[in-house]
Amino acid sequence: MSIKVFIYDDNEARRDSLKALMELSPELQYAGEGINCLNVIADMQTYFPDVVLMDINMPDADGIVGLKSIKKEFPHIKVLMQTVFDDTDKIFECIRNGASGYILKKDSPQRILQAIQEVYDGGAVMNPGIALKVLGYFQPQKKENPLSGRETQVLELLAEGLSYKMVADKLFLSFNTVNTHIKHIHEKLHVSSLGEAIAFYYKNLHQ
Repeated sequence: MSIKVFIYDDNEARRDSLKALMELSPELQYAGEGINCLNVIADMQTYFPDVVLMDINMPDADGIVGLKSIKKEFPHIKVLMQTVFDDTDKIFECIRNGASGYILKKDSPQRILQAIQEVYDGGAVMNPGIALKVLGYFQPQKKENPLSGRETQVLELLAEGLSYKMVADKLFLSFNTVNTHIKHIHEKLHVSSLGEAIAFYYKNLHQ
C-alpha cells in the first residue's frame, strides 16, 4: 500500500516539484496540497494523509500552527517539517509539539523520499546538521570560567586532594595568599564551601 502524502508550502514551484517527486515514486501517493494551514483540520478530514510534508514559514497560518493542530486532532498522522532554515528555536518548538522529523529544503530528492518512508515506518528523521544541534541541546552546557589563571590553579590542586599548605608550597605562595585566592573562588563561583567549588571544577573545568 502506498504512503499518502499531503504537502504544505506557499511556494508553487516547490509544491509542483514535490508533487512530481511523489508521482515518480511507486511507494508514495500524492494526496493534496495547501499554501498555508488555515484549513488544516478540514484538509486532514478530506484527504486522510499518512504523512504531511510541512513547510514552516507560510503566511497567515504557518507550519508550527499546522503541526500543533494536526497532532492535537490526528495524533497518528506523521508530520515531517521542512524549511530553508536550520533555526534552533523553531527546531525545538517543532520537536516539542510532536514533529516526526525535520529536513532542510536543500536536502536531495532521494533524501526527502527516504525521510517520508522513515517517518511513516515510525522513525525520527533529522538532517545531520539539525541532529548535531539537538545533541548539543541535550548535552550539559559547561559554564564559563570566571576565575583568574592563578585561582584556577589553586582550585585544580585542591580538587586533586592537596591541602592548603601543600598548594601554597607547590605554587610558591604564602598560606595567607592561598586563603585569599580561596575566598575569591567562593565569591566568584557563588558557593559557600570548598566541596561546592570542587564540584564546579569537575563539572565545568576539568578536562
